[in-house]
Amino acid sequence: MGEVTDYIAGRDEPACSVLERYRLLAMAVAPEAEEGKGYGMAALRYRGRPLISVVSTKQGYSVFPFSAEVVASVVAELDGFDSTKGGIRFNDERYLPDEAFEALVTRRRAEIDAAVARPRRR
Repeated sequence: MGEVTDYIAGRDEPACSVLERYRLLAMAVAPEAEEGKGYGMAALRYRGRPLISVVSTKQGYSVFPFSAEVVASVVAELDGFDSTKGGIRFNDERYLPDEAFEALVTRRRAEIDAAVARPRRR
């Protein structure tokens, strides 16, 4: 197993099922993603960079696409979800819509692709 599947396996229900659902959704959007860590959290990584992490908390869940710009762009399209600069919170009463989650993964993947394509300054 990997970092993400190990993290999910260590959670109780319903968190285990919720996290697995979002992991599968992320892998459908970015099948080349690999399990690893990002900023100390179990995360899917793409092209060597953190792509997305979904964690369970006492209050519910938080999703982190490791980009304030990506969070801001998706939050602008949502109504009624709490967010921070780095993530969006949701709970068992109201899950993050699939379209919003897919947008987080897609936009973060595009951001990583653009960063990798830029020539490095010397």
